[in-house]
Amino acid sequence: MGGTERVGVLPVFLRGPITPAQFLALSFAGLIALGTALLWLPVSHASGDIGGLDAWFTATSAVCVTGLVVVDTGTAWSPFGQVVILLLFQLGGLGLLTFGTVLAVATGRRLGVGQRLRLQEQVRAFDLGSLGRLLRAITLIVVGAETAGAILLYVRMAPVEGPGRGAWYAVFHSVSAFNNAGFSLYPDSLVRYVDDPVVTLSTIALVVVGGLGFVVLVNLHGRFRGPGRVRLTLHTRMVLSMTAFLVVAAMAVLLVFEWNNPNTLGSLTVGDRLLASAFQAVTPRTAGFNTLDYAAMVPASLVVTILLMFIGGNPGSTAGGIKTVTFHVLVLGVWSVIRGRHETSVFGRRIDHRTVQRASAIVTGAVLLGGAAVTVLALVEPDIPFLALLFEAVSALGTVGLSLGVTDDLTGPGRVVIIALMYLGRIGFLTFALALVEQQRRRPHRFLAEEVVIG
Repeated sequence: MGGTERVGVLPVFLRGPITPAQFLALSFAGLIALGTALLWLPVSHASGDIGGLDAWFTATSAVCVTGLVVVDTGTAWSPFGQVVILLLFQLGGLGLLTFGTVLAVATGRRLGVGQRLRLQEQVRAFDLGSLGRLLRAITLIVVGAETAGAILLYVRMAPVEGPGRGAWYAVFHSVSAFNNAGFSLYPDSLVRYVDDPVVTLSTIALVVVGGLGFVVLVNLHGRFRGPGRVRLTLHTRMVLSMTAFLVVAAMAVLLVFEWNNPNTLGSLTVGDRLLASAFQAVTPRTAGFNTLDYAAMVPASLVVTILLMFIGGNPGSTAGGIKTVTFHVLVLGVWSVIRGRHETSVFGRRIDHRTVQRASAIVTGAVLLGGAAVTVLALVEPDIPFLALLFEAVSALGTVGLSLGVTDDLTGPGRVVIIALMYLGRIGFLTFALALVEQQRRRPHRFLAEEVVIG
């Protein structure tokens, strides 16, 4: 009965033959459809009539925690519409299945093996037996982080917006930051807070915690909680080391490139320059907020930002992109080939060759998909500069939400391309591929190997 019983809010069709990857893809598509219908309703509009395509674009951006917008979130949508958007990126960030199972576990009901397998696909957990503990930890992390963030943001936003409106702004931006959604109720994102350490550092903390990945957070808690401490896994060490490297390296590069740019860092004090560069080093890895105008940056800074958006956050988190561990594994694999080694290793541990192959497949798929999308965008949007289209496409694919200000200039076909990129970028290339094909049977034989010339 474990694999077939109905659990809490989980739908009965989970008992069917549908695979975890297929359910994940369909659940996001279903949530996007529901969000589109709700945002298309007149009650969701604050002024004017928002068409179906714009509602679809906004719903996809919210569910896929991207943050690209074709209408201003703070003025175009009514309070009801803003609540819908918040719920969409909260559900999209945590994942429908994770959210539903958290509620099921909270009621004390048992999970079947099949449902545990489906949940494992989404949160990238390593041990089916520990999923209950993992989900309880996720609940505490989400509630604790978003509440703490909202309190800190309220201190700065309430004096400007008023107590009631300030509370809503604080909650909205806290949830958006933790889920790496990038949605803001301000038309300039957070540019007005470029010199505010409370807003800037609070947002950075929320983005980093939300982007670390729940498995990493649980592992860190187990490592430092006292007696009976567990060791840091290889996955956790790779996540922490790559995250630290990317933040420090990106911050240093942006400081060098933008230090004397009067339209970005050049007009700020030394302390504010450090604060702003740290913010812009963190948020391109799928958070989508900005305190500097990216359209005013030098081209070299935009190239660095595109690379950060492409890499994204960490596996099993609210972030998108190809993921830091994927990038780390690929770099290690290339380094092993250069050094003539047959195995890929790091931190005294060997990485399975199948993991290296999957990392290569994900990166290759992302490059091919992104290249095809940019080509189509260049055809349907000839009046928009190529760098702006490339920036927009990578931002959508990495579910980031940063833009050079051309999102609302896209035509209908261009917006459909961005919608497709946001969806594929959120559910993941490997998951999408698995959702399209049935699991292959093991071949009864192997083909003969033959060498080919490469390079």
